[in-house]
Amino acid sequence: MRYYVAACCAVIGLMCFAVPTQSESTSDADAIAKQGVTFLMQGRLEQAVETLNWAADGHANAGKVIERIDVLLPLAQAYAGLGHTGKAIQILELAQVLLQTSEDRDRLGVVLTGLGTVYLETGQLDAAQEYLDQALTIATERHNRLGRAAILIQRGSLLAAKELYGEALAPLTEAHALAKEGSSRALEAVALVNAGKAARSAAQYAKAESFLSEALPVIRLLPATHERAMILVGWGQGYVDLAEKPGVTKADHVLRGAEVLEEAGVLAERLGDVRAATFALGYRGQLYEREGRHDEALLLTRRALAFALQLEAPEALYQWQWQIGRISRAQGRLDDAIQAYRRTAETLQRFRPELLRTSGLRAAPVREASGHVFFQLADLLLQRSDRVTDEQERQRYLSDARDAVELFKAAELRDYFRDDCVDVLQSKLTKMEQVSRSAAVLYPIILEDRIELLVSLPGGLSRQTLHVSAKTFTETIHSFRYFLENRTTREYLPLGQQLYDWMIRPLEGLLTEHQITTLVLVPDGALRTIPLAALHDGKDFLIATYAVATTPGLNLTDPRPLQREGMKVLSAGLTQGVQGFAPLPNIIQELGAIEKIFGSQPLVDQRFVYSNLSQELKERQFSIVHIATHGKFEAHPEDSFLLTFDDKLNMDRLSQLIGYYRFRDEPLELLTLSACETAVGDDRAALGLAGLAIKAGARSALATLWFINDEASSVLISEFYAQLMDPTISKAVALQRAQLKLIRDPRYRHPTYWAPFLLLNNWL
Repeated sequence: MRYYVAACCAVIGLMCFAVPTQSESTSDADAIAKQGVTFLMQGRLEQAVETLNWAADGHANAGKVIERIDVLLPLAQAYAGLGHTGKAIQILELAQVLLQTSEDRDRLGVVLTGLGTVYLETGQLDAAQEYLDQALTIATERHNRLGRAAILIQRGSLLAAKELYGEALAPLTEAHALAKEGSSRALEAVALVNAGKAARSAAQYAKAESFLSEALPVIRLLPATHERAMILVGWGQGYVDLAEKPGVTKADHVLRGAEVLEEAGVLAERLGDVRAATFALGYRGQLYEREGRHDEALLLTRRALAFALQLEAPEALYQWQWQIGRISRAQGRLDDAIQAYRRTAETLQRFRPELLRTSGLRAAPVREASGHVFFQLADLLLQRSDRVTDEQERQRYLSDARDAVELFKAAELRDYFRDDCVDVLQSKLTKMEQVSRSAAVLYPIILEDRIELLVSLPGGLSRQTLHVSAKTFTETIHSFRYFLENRTTREYLPLGQQLYDWMIRPLEGLLTEHQITTLVLVPDGALRTIPLAALHDGKDFLIATYAVATTPGLNLTDPRPLQREGMKVLSAGLTQGVQGFAPLPNIIQELGAIEKIFGSQPLVDQRFVYSNLSQELKERQFSIVHIATHGKFEAHPEDSFLLTFDDKLNMDRLSQLIGYYRFRDEPLELLTLSACETAVGDDRAALGLAGLAIKAGARSALATLWFINDEASSVLISEFYAQLMDPTISKAVALQRAQLKLIRDPRYRHPTYWAPFLLLNNWL
């Protein structure tokens, strides 16, 4: 159930039925279509999909284009309701194509509204706005009052998705007026409920109360259908939220909200509407959970779960499993809570995020949508480890806690890049701690009230608890990163020392005992934005003692040492200023050093274009690809790029280029990007950098967190490759030696010059 009610049939279906048909056919396809629409109205979406597909095929075989379109619209709506948004878009685009030779502007407007609605549900707000604007133009041109009302409701939801709650009130208020004029109680009710929720979010409490109070009698005049039950659920949620506003009697709002949710549940069960029933019961259980009425909450949530299991509806299933876990935790039943959380995690793993987003989570990244489940499970497992005396059992709980967060990291990377590239990462499950006995893997788990640091050592997992809140920890990290980039100040130093005291000082004895020489960090959140190498023990930087590497996940793909014999390098870069970016004159020295070491001919300036890169990578086998140019990693991967002479190479195109190696015996060993940058404090952009090697299909990547002096970069890169020729050391040690060379140079001692270089993924 989305936070803003979409009013299933009111927005797309009702508009579809309002469009005049050309004839009253009594064919089998028409009868089947009517049955499908009935299933849709009842919330029986799986049956609706099956029936409407049959009807659509029947009309297609009979060559009835308009009748087929009228079936495709509710079919798309049913798929969207099930979370199959890609399929819904495909169907609506087919309807749009079928209408190309028609002058039926009314139906085209409905199709465009449908596309806008589905794109809104998937969080693709620019595309949603484009389609909704086109639909609104048609509805205005055709004087379609109800069409305008439905589109304006979606406009309000679009503004709410952008957190422009106050601005959302104008289109919702206009939609209410139009729906009332057109005698559409369904659209009127949806507009009022959504306006009430927007007003609540905008802290306009009196307006929110007024909108919701006006909505309830309208809802109760609706026919006893799935739609009415779902709008009642939305009303109940909105009214309960008002209980937190200043100057109201909380108990009254909670009681009335609970009564309306109960009314929705009774209606749903009377109709046999399993989908509406699961949300009505589940959200009422959630209300009682918030009120501390745990026994009642548990009973209602278990009933909701039974309906969700009957539906096989992941968007409801995981919510109620999670709710049972939270309630069990609140009741002190730790083992029951862990079991419920494990089931929730399994559900989230079984179904892709797009199948879960009908719960109101579509526009949110995975961290916001489902991340809490995995971190709360990890927290419970860590608590459970404190209660066992057997060391083997304790180790199992610690490992399970780390694995829970690891599942989330894989989902987060998959969500960021919007493909399944991270599945390659997990295809060969070789744990890093099994690769080298001289390396320790640091696995921080950032919880709200503390930081748990799990350290993989030859003797097993060690756990250190840092009694510092996530807020304080994150603020310290962001400040540290900010001052690291400013070469005119040493204000980074106390912050680097504080982070050292939190993360490394408690481990010094263990690291010395096990003769650890390399630290591999698996960062989370803000930790992705800083170089561990720049932490300071009060006397020297961490890199003086340990080689350092970073990886986005615990499992490596095919972790093997670099084969030095016969290494071939493709190098490319820009020295000239192009497309508004500054020149990088020292890149020529960097590329020259690589040419001297490996005998490669670089692609420079005018020769550094996509076609040349593509040709080289298709026709020749390289061990290393080195690109020296401006690059940016942004919160959204489609905005991330590397600059070529005539274009911007985004991550998809880069992965396509490197992807040639996935079909060869040997993947790319190392991808080096020597002039990248991510914004200070942008944890999501840093996630893209962390996943670079995986996305590009390379065993390792070397890249920078921020843009640095190209002269310093040239010195470091040249030394790194020179050290890399030594077969007795790892890539991590080669980078360590190159960084230490810069530290010893008075011109480059400040960490702004040497610290941003991160070795990502396979460090051997």
